[in-house]
Amino acid sequence: MLTLHGFDASNYVNMVKFALREKGLEFEQATLYPSQEEAVLSLSPMGKVPVLETGGVFLSETNVILEYLDDTAQGPALYPADPLEKAQVKQLAKHIELYLELPARRCYPEVFFGGQVSDETKEQTREALLKGIRGLARKARWQPFLAGDQLTAADVFFLYSADLAKAVAGKLFGIDLLAEAPGSAELLARLNERDSAKSVAAERDLAMEKFLKYARGGK
Repeated sequence: MLTLHGFDASNYVNMVKFALREKGLEFEQATLYPSQEEAVLSLSPMGKVPVLETGGVFLSETNVILEYLDDTAQGPALYPADPLEKAQVKQLAKHIELYLELPARRCYPEVFFGGQVSDETKEQTREALLKGIRGLARKARWQPFLAGDQLTAADVFFLYSADLAKAVAGKLFGIDLLAEAPGSAELLARLNERDSAKSVAAERDLAMEKFLKYARGGK
């Protein structure tokens, strides 16, 4: 039995959970928050989530987990068999992570947790997000998914990164980020209508209050 270690409010955990459900795989969940405590580091060397436990081995890093699931499990493929097409999917997923998810994350303290970030950070984030979404618009196929007519790992990264980047751009800069990439808003809506996405969203919403308390130091 696979065990997914993490917490339901994490977008990276939810990428893996979505993939598991798309593939129809049974799995257990164990709550784990990021930490530098030894108990967490023994499972995840950088103290991050998600962690997938399989056969007594603990795998970390979302892209690694998604590829492992695709290599070992039945169900709809997340990566094409053709090496060049697979590389393009991985390129799209990495673009989303590097140029949308990570820049937006710099402003999460202000947008989601009641903190503040510097004006310099905000301006850097604004520029990075606009460059990132415009780059994605140039590279993606939107036919109707990012890499063509089949859902891939790139769409999984998009589903759980684009909404957060959109929230940051809207709240801090008054920008409709997805308007910069025609077809992206429609894709996000289409992905959110999948049964796997609906179940993940319901569990995320239930877990959010507990997570926000944890993120604010228990206050």
